[in-house]
Amino acid sequence: MAVNLKGKSFLTLMDFTTEEIRYLLDLSHDLKAKKRSGDSNYLLKGKNIVLLFEKTSTRTRCAFEVAALDEGAHVTFLDSSSSQMGKKESLEDTAKVLGRFYDGIEYRGYKQEAVEQLAKYSGIPVWNGLTDVDHPTQILADLLTIEEHISKPLNKVKVVFAGDIRNNMSYAWMYGCAKMGMHYVAYGPKELSDQLDKEVLDRVYKVAAFTGGSIEISDNPECLKGADVIYTDIWASMGEEAQIPERVKMLTPFKVTMELLKVTENDDVIFMHCLPSFHDLETKLAKEQMELGYDIREVTDDVFRSRHSVVFDEAENRLHTIKAVIVATIA
Repeated sequence: MAVNLKGKSFLTLMDFTTEEIRYLLDLSHDLKAKKRSGDSNYLLKGKNIVLLFEKTSTRTRCAFEVAALDEGAHVTFLDSSSSQMGKKESLEDTAKVLGRFYDGIEYRGYKQEAVEQLAKYSGIPVWNGLTDVDHPTQILADLLTIEEHISKPLNKVKVVFAGDIRNNMSYAWMYGCAKMGMHYVAYGPKELSDQLDKEVLDRVYKVAAFTGGSIEISDNPECLKGADVIYTDIWASMGEEAQIPERVKMLTPFKVTMELLKVTENDDVIFMHCLPSFHDLETKLAKEQMELGYDIREVTDDVFRSRHSVVFDEAENRLHTIKAVIVATIA
């Protein structure tokens, strides 16, 4: 059966079937190859999209802007200082106005409810660029990267997420792996596994049972064995700086090191990260915290720069997969 996503919002991978995600990945491969060959059909000519950013970004903003411009669309960028959304105008009213001007809306911010309301009231496709509980465009880029570096089909791949297993990236990975029939392991402190959303777990367990995937929660390093992918995220996310001392103490045992990679017993294991990363002391926050006695580096520099690391291929693939999402939903 042909896949048609025109007019559909991209809020979470849980809204998509395995076949629809496969379609988006295939389209991403195709659009990436065309960009590299200099070929463009300007599939978005005459289209207008708006980017709403309550949280700052490098990759998400650049990927959406370049993706749209590559295919001939016009882009408007609005951050919290240049929009009345949520201040002098309700989210509902903002959505209704933007729906009259634009063909698609990207939102990057805090509450998942915000992106859902934008989709409900705007009448046009809305794309989730990140919320506190999900990051679907990142997972799509990660899946594309895995296909480029690992010869196995996705449903034979084991992904281990090490660290803060109850953050938005860990949940997003659960959704992606459940939908694609993959083996996902959340490897982190027991106290965090106890905080995982039980409703989310019930949903992903059911989906994984249907697709042949599996979702595992563990604080035992034995779970690393056989991993094809080791994934992590920063320990000090936006707005969590005050929690750094306790988070460093809790998460340091799950730092990605060469020793951790060796436990996988897979010499070809790849290291992935959504970026930005604290892997050295070349950032202001990492330096300041080290001076206070806290090493916030979630991955060692030797791993980050090693042959195992595919983080910059992964970052580039944000462009190609986001372009596929835009093209599939509004072209």
